[in-house]
Amino acid sequence: MAKKSTGRKTTTKRPFPTREEILAFIADNPGNAGKREISRAFGIKGADRIPLKALLKELAEDGVVEKRRGKLNRSGDLPSVTVLQVTGRDADGDLVAEPAEWLEEQGSAPRILVLPNRGKAKGPTAGVGDRILARLSKDGAGGGFAYAARVIKVLAARPATVLGVYREGPGGPQLEPVDRKQKVLPIDPDGAGDIKEGDLVTVTVSRSGRYGQDRARIAEVIGSMRNEKAVSLIALLSHGIPHVFPKEVLAEADAAKPVTPKGREDWRDLPLVTIDPADAKDHDDAVCAVADADPDNKGGFIVTVAIADVATYVTPGSAMDREALKRGNSVYFPDRVVPMLPERISNDLCSLREGEDRPALAVRMVFTADGRKRGHTFHRVMMRSAAKLPYPVAQKAFDGEAIDADRRVLDALKTLWQAYEALRRGRDDRSPLELDLPERRLVLGKDGSIERVIVPERLESMRLIEEFMIQANVAAAETLEAKRSPLVYRIHDTPSLAKLEALRDFLKSVDMTFPKGGNLRPSHFNQILARARGGEHDQLLQEVVLRTQSQAEYHPENIGHFGLNLRRYAHFTSPIRRYADLIVHRALIGALKLGAGGLPKGIETELPEIAAQISAAERRAMAAERDTIDRLVAHWLADRVGASFHGRIAGVTRAGLFVKLDETGADGFVPMRSLGNDYFVYDEARRAVTGQATGETHRLGDSVEVKLIEAAPLAGALRFELLSEGRILPKKERPSAGRKPARGKAGKARSRARKGPGKASRKRR
Repeated sequence: MAKKSTGRKTTTKRPFPTREEILAFIADNPGNAGKREISRAFGIKGADRIPLKALLKELAEDGVVEKRRGKLNRSGDLPSVTVLQVTGRDADGDLVAEPAEWLEEQGSAPRILVLPNRGKAKGPTAGVGDRILARLSKDGAGGGFAYAARVIKVLAARPATVLGVYREGPGGPQLEPVDRKQKVLPIDPDGAGDIKEGDLVTVTVSRSGRYGQDRARIAEVIGSMRNEKAVSLIALLSHGIPHVFPKEVLAEADAAKPVTPKGREDWRDLPLVTIDPADAKDHDDAVCAVADADPDNKGGFIVTVAIADVATYVTPGSAMDREALKRGNSVYFPDRVVPMLPERISNDLCSLREGEDRPALAVRMVFTADGRKRGHTFHRVMMRSAAKLPYPVAQKAFDGEAIDADRRVLDALKTLWQAYEALRRGRDDRSPLELDLPERRLVLGKDGSIERVIVPERLESMRLIEEFMIQANVAAAETLEAKRSPLVYRIHDTPSLAKLEALRDFLKSVDMTFPKGGNLRPSHFNQILARARGGEHDQLLQEVVLRTQSQAEYHPENIGHFGLNLRRYAHFTSPIRRYADLIVHRALIGALKLGAGGLPKGIETELPEIAAQISAAERRAMAAERDTIDRLVAHWLADRVGASFHGRIAGVTRAGLFVKLDETGADGFVPMRSLGNDYFVYDEARRAVTGQATGETHRLGDSVEVKLIEAAPLAGALRFELLSEGRILPKKERPSAGRKPARGKAGKARSRARKGPGKASRKRR
């Protein structure tokens, strides 16, 4: 008998996805795979979302996936939109790239295929040497490529020249490129002219065909490597940092006229003061505080932070605006500053000079006696700085010592310190990440070489300004979020699960533990640091905790700032030197209807690209500053090859050890092959290398003595030989590498160096 139809439509329920299927989906959709997207892709509804949530949690706890901005990624995967460096072409002539920022300890950088424009699409065209903002996917990859990339924007034009040092080679003149990834180039002798061996030059490179031989011709002779500006110029050129303002930008800056108080609140009688480093040339923030007269806020304070109103002079779409976005931020070298804005703006019209009228965007914040903020308001004002104070002078005033200032300023500083003491109590309750890593500063002579290296004292006057600026930045983010205005947040993600597991493994090796599960907070790291403070592991734990953290960046979507333990945070206080702050200023002006200079309409669609671009510019500046210091120190130490130094192991890799010198803070490398007459095994969990036969161990943070073997000023590289012995690890704790110990001359040489001349070398086992 035929089965009677019920008239209802029957559906076949899709099987629940396997662990492997979900991982494959996450891998194919980097940066775009969240729980919602996974549910939609696999048709997961209703009660089935509970086991999905459990599976995703299990994957995270196993360290297989990690969360970034609310989306899941395979651990170690790149974000969906990132900055790449185009490094060359493959055999088919297609462009090949790699991540612009990739640390050596991460292993080999992934190879990325740059896909050409599709069909008739007229997108940006990239070339070898370009830095590009690109969207990554697994689709289209293959043939040894980890990702395929579509170009969103070319961030730096293809370099027309190559920078290097002129050498007289056996086959004729050659260029030794500054970039160690580039090969030595033969130079056309007809265009060499009167050039000296060792001169820093740029060359134009031409090719006889698509795969022809590169040919170099001298474009410019910069001069001797001993030139006081040569070292920082190398960093500027090699990192593609714009350092010469176009004529139209300078013309626009020169045409700018001082603004009048019309349409602004007049705050020129308020005792605002600037507190900066002694050598500061531009002053973009001023502060003051008064006791709150409100009887409901007994012991409270009104803190005012006034910031240079750069948006008054730099308008959206102008020549100065386009150049500022291109630069992203100012870059600071020991011998020069490369500003984001022309000096007419940064050091003159916008600099909050003592006794001169200046436009400002100010925030007035009310705090309780225990440092809790009750409220805040923003104002567009005309101000006049009452005093310009270097940090040490302000500190003297805070300590009750006499300084050369009038009574009005002295009274203002007294109240400022009282307000800071209240804010400090609030800061302690918030418990941000407390790292104490000394920053060394190079003091240069007139010839541009190093005279000495100093560690500036960390003053409370510096912390006062930092805390006031943090509170102003928070107020900006809160206001714009409440107004539903587009903005660029300063975000800092929580450490990845993989890094946390690595930290836990390491802490076990020093008999310490780190909590598992729960809501991770900076205070958990602070507890570890406090336990180690003053002990043998103090500096070591500082370094390990720092390496565990994610990198802060700019983004239009908020995930909070983990390190500062803040739910919303935006950079507002330095628009002279950071483009992100200028965006926030414009957003506040528009959202609060404070006059002209607000954000242009439709900016929301551009903010993701702008945020990625200025984040990349920030990393570029940091790399250039670091490279310059490395080259200066290598040049300084070139005459001390053979000398011994005390330092600390700052990095451990499969290739060897990175050692940071105590005297200068300079980094150098100890190759693994030179460690000793043993086979040394890399122990990732311990951040150490251990001799398989002897058990001799060298670990991150260990104090060591090294001998300088080679100094390469052009590359900014130092090579050391390790003189000090490591600790001996018990046999049961030694890692196994499955190989027999390898013996070599390096170990014997080191043994002789330890025991002194005429003594037998120690036999390794």
